[in-house]
Parts: sequence; structure tokens; C-alpha cells
Amino acid sequence: MTDHQMPSPAHAPMRSPLGRAIGLGSAKEGVTHWWRQRVSALALVPLTLWFVIAVIALVGADHAAFVTWVRSPMPAVFLILLLVASFYHTALGLQVIIEDYIHGEVMRLAALLLMRLLCVLFAVRGILAVLKMALGA
Repeated sequence: MTDHQMPSPAHAPMRSPLGRAIGLGSAKEGVTHWWRQRVSALALVPLTLWFVIAVIALVGADHAAFVTWVRSPMPAVFLILLLVASFYHTALGLQVIIEDYIHGEVMRLAALLLMRLLCVLFAVRGILAVLKMALGA
């Protein structure tokens, strides 16, 4: 429908749900978001299991033993992957919550920006901590 064919707002209640939805955006974005959330959750399963097993194995170890463990290539890589996947998955989940429960456009945008900023900030801080230990800086 072109602009001159669109019914006036007074006639909007007479339109079907499909007719009202046309022009309000693509559902493809929601499917992509859903898939990203599922894939990140799937990646978190083995990474979290590995982390829990590693932490249990390190119970009673001192700081030096922990740092020595992080300096091994695989634990450092897996810790970084765990941080990235965790904060990415967190951001996806919080985005849905914010979009569903914050109704003011300005407040929603501000909350989304703040949430993304904090997720990136915490992820980068965690990655830098792992790298600092792994590289011996």
C-alpha cells in the first residue's frame, strides 16, 4: 500500500492484525536474536562445565597455583571464551527484558545503551585480567 492508500487512524481498528502489522518492521530480526541467544547458550554449556570442573580441581590451591594454571594456553583461551559468551548471552537476555518492560522510547534506548556499555566494559575488564595473568604482566 502506498501512503495515499493507507486508511486513516479512525479506520485502523477495522483492519486485520496482519494489516496493522504491515510496515511495522521485519520479524526476521527477532528470529536472528532468538538464534543468537540459543547458540550462545549452547556454547556456554561446555564452557561452564569445564569452568566448574576446573574450579573444583583448584580448590585449596593458592594464588600462585591459580596463576600458573591460567598461564597455560588452554585455560586462558577457555576463560576468555567463557567471558565473551557469558556477557554476549547476558546482553541478549537483558535486551529482551528491557524491550518488553520499559515502555518509554527514551528510557528504553538509555537502558539498552547502558546495559550494552556495562556488558562490554565487564567483558573487556575480565579479558584484560585473564591476559594479564596469562602473559605474566
